[in-house]
Amino acid sequence: MAELVYPPVIGAAHALFRALDIRIDMKGTEHIPRQGGAVLVSNHIGYLDFVFAGLTARPQKRLVRFMAKESVFRHKVSGPLMRAMKHIPVDRKQGEAAYRHALESLRSGEIIGVFPEATISQSFTLKSFKSGAARMAQEAGVPLIPVALWGTQRLWTKGRPRDLKRSHIPVTLRVGEPIEAPGNHYAGAITRRVRERVQELLDSAQRAYPAAPKDSSDSWWLPAHLGGTAPTPAQVKEAG
Repeated sequence: MAELVYPPVIGAAHALFRALDIRIDMKGTEHIPRQGGAVLVSNHIGYLDFVFAGLTARPQKRLVRFMAKESVFRHKVSGPLMRAMKHIPVDRKQGEAAYRHALESLRSGEIIGVFPEATISQSFTLKSFKSGAARMAQEAGVPLIPVALWGTQRLWTKGRPRDLKRSHIPVTLRVGEPIEAPGNHYAGAITRRVRERVQELLDSAQRAYPAAPKDSSDSWWLPAHLGGTAPTPAQVKEAG
């Protein structure tokens, strides 16, 4: 069936990024398969991550169907768009239906996008990964594609006001080589391997990032281990 909504939405996103002068540095997109199913696995640091992670597939002329919490689909604006773009609603109390939907999509040759940390990392470091992405890849017989995003937290993230004005904020995206998910391997071991690879890509994205905090009041978006004032994972856990 023709994609009547997704391409125009991507076009609108590109126009917005140009208007905001968001400088996107994207490398490794050749690792996105030109055809066939795959599970795209990304870190999660901001509300716009699905937009930027999806952009990594465009050079290969692919669309990514993201698994997102069901409440997004109930919103009067985002809901119709999410459904029209064939993203997959996830009810955390009844996740099996979403899992089956994603499996069917993978087997039909779609790319499914997953944030295995499940929620935004407020420390901007990698949280533990849930094993669902690996299990899906195993059952569908498709590879996992590791992706790292950096800079998206400066635009809009949990607990901070949006910055969707012309702030010239750079965003760095890195895509890694496909990781196979053999059915006879332990899903936990595959998940650890994927997380390690996303961490390597995240380290690379952070090293390549062309901006630094202007002053101490602007260091909130930098993790503590890099000299910033973002809360540590332990502080996030204690506050939660």
